[in-house]
Amino acid sequence: MKRGLFLIALALAGCKAGGDTRAETALQFPSAHRPVSELGANSVSNEVDRDNRNEADTVMGLASIEPGMTIADIGAGDGYYTVRLSERVGRGGRVLAQDIDRDALERLGQRVQREKLDNVSIKTGAPDDPRLPANSFDRIFMVHMYHEVAEPYAFLWRLAPALKQGGQIIVVDRDRPTDQHGIPPLLLQCEFEAVGYRLVEFVRKPEILGYYAQFESDGKPRPEPRNILPCKMAKGDVTIG
Repeated sequence: MKRGLFLIALALAGCKAGGDTRAETALQFPSAHRPVSELGANSVSNEVDRDNRNEADTVMGLASIEPGMTIADIGAGDGYYTVRLSERVGRGGRVLAQDIDRDALERLGQRVQREKLDNVSIKTGAPDDPRLPANSFDRIFMVHMYHEVAEPYAFLWRLAPALKQGGQIIVVDRDRPTDQHGIPPLLLQCEFEAVGYRLVEFVRKPEILGYYAQFESDGKPRPEPRNILPCKMAKGDVTIG
């Protein structure tokens, strides 16, 4: 083969190999028909501003967080919610802070040690799997991060077993396109329902710069991954399949 043709063939092969960037562990699930926001740029505001708006107390109140509960904080970052959840659940409760950003978790680990948060543990997750222990959590928080989940169907499917009986998932996000650090509520609800959850509460609050959505299991067995129908959004409407 001539050198020019060889280089073209090599380039095409590289495009084919790199064209599908999905993890092998996610391939049994449908892909998301939406863009995804970049990681690491999801800061809402600094902690002082968030406390001045009474953000964490508002969300924890809506979620009925009580002493003794066990909570997972997914996408914990530097720990704004982790720290406040730790205080709210008290010594009898537990908080698991999870993220896929190892640098963020290292900073959070230093903060946990510095502030002596004995009821907090830290775990690294995967983009398509939160890697949470089964039957362990009363509430799972996903605050201003769900729009960064590139494999929502795999992620939510694998998240379900981590909930205790009656456990719920709390999502706080903004009503904007998914590549602009938000997700339209109808699309959020559709993706959750596709995997076997139902929406039990939805409110908009200025304190959280967006909306609050609360989900629980619909009580049915999880659908087989191959039977999950993906959600699509166009011109403000959501379609399935």
